[in-house]
Amino acid sequence: MSLHIDKEQTRDVAVLQCAGRIVSTESLCLLRDAVTSLSQSLVIVLDLSEVTMVGARGLGMLVSLHNWACANGIQLKLVNPSKLVREMLDLTGLTSVLHVSSLDDVIQMFCNSDRTIENVHGAVA
Repeated sequence: MSLHIDKEQTRDVAVLQCAGRIVSTESLCLLRDAVTSLSQSLVIVLDLSEVTMVGARGLGMLVSLHNWACANGIQLKLVNPSKLVREMLDLTGLTSVLHVSSLDDVIQMFCNSDRTIENVHGAVA
């Protein structure tokens, strides 16, 4: 499995739960399309706890999505990155650029909102 994304959304906050690998062109496009389709959200949370691998292009995509979000007045938050993803973010210095949040931050965002859950994308081979 390359990448699978599930979406949980309230009016202003969307959480994308990512599982798998962010390395192939297909997974990069899937991630980009999933995030940029949420242009009406105020906060987009990427839950990276189930991401098993992220390549250099995957890191570049995270930076690109961060820049897109900033340009559109959206907060992009990375939450609970897996050990490997956290190490990659630390080694490249991207933790100083990208906003890495705790799970508690996400729970607080959802406290006063009704959520809808949908499987927005299937797995990418």
